[in-house]
Amino acid sequence: MKACAAALFVMVGFLGVSLAFGEQDKGPRYKYQNDALVYAEIAKAPERARAKSNPLEKDRDAIPGGQILFEQHCSECHGETGEGGKKGPSLRAPQVQSAAPGAIFWILTNGVVRRGMPVWSKLPEPQRWQLVSYIKSLSAAPDRAENSSSTAAKP
Repeated sequence: MKACAAALFVMVGFLGVSLAFGEQDKGPRYKYQNDALVYAEIAKAPERARAKSNPLEKDRDAIPGGQILFEQHCSECHGETGEGGKKGPSLRAPQVQSAAPGAIFWILTNGVVRRGMPVWSKLPEPQRWQLVSYIKSLSAAPDRAENSSSTAAKP
């Protein structure tokens, strides 16, 4: 009986510790944010897709249009400004920002279903290019530690 009680105590303690750590990780960041595999899908875009240039690259209305589409379709997973959310990684990451527009278009078109990224091929092609324009307009996200220290130092 004492062995069962001890085992139960250990299990409850382990569960409590697990829950406590889970509570600390409730931030808006995608839980695999630093996992290189998250961004490896971009490299899987075929050369033919990567070679495509954004036909809306010089269209000044493409970025605001893409932002509207992003807010409607993408922000739920990737965060309001693409910084990453609970379901999707940051689109401000260097791996995304340095990716060819055609590779991002390919990801939007084909999705990454096994990681929860839906296929957006039913979204008209010009709208997918607007999303590419908006995503490429996002700057790399500063480190959160830098943000807090720089704002704390200001009067």
